[in-house]
Amino acid sequence: MPPEYQARIKAMRPQFEAMAKQQYGVIINQGPSGINSRPALIGAKFAEAQGKGEAYHPLLLSAYWEQAQDISDLGILGGLAEAAGLDGEAFMAALGDVEYEQQVDADILLANELGINGVPALIFERKYYVAGAQPYEVLVQAVEQIRAQNPNADL
Repeated sequence: MPPEYQARIKAMRPQFEAMAKQQYGVIINQGPSGINSRPALIGAKFAEAQGKGEAYHPLLLSAYWEQAQDISDLGILGGLAEAAGLDGEAFMAALGDVEYEQQVDADILLANELGINGVPALIFERKYYVAGAQPYEVLVQAVEQIRAQNPNADL
């Protein structure tokens, strides 16, 4: 990670932590920086394909942002998958599945095309981009604007 990016993260950290606590009631206890999150992303694709994405995602986020867990650790990911109702063996096998890897690669390509180089980042309807951790009101406003432009948006 480039030093200037690390410095920007460090400078924004107090504001991010305060907003997380104030807006969402979340106390940040972040996991290690600079880890390989790709297995977690591939696992998310598998969870979504099994209809368990809505169970897996919050467990994964909480593990990293609130419980300071290393989500590059396959044992931790396997435990999260099972807690989300996924078959642990199938989950672990899926981490090496080319189909899910290609889906993650497609997401990364889209992020690059949109100029996204950090997280958090939200993309609505594959074209509307909200950068950084934002207060709830900003997210509501973004959804309202998108719906005004496209009443049939699936948000």
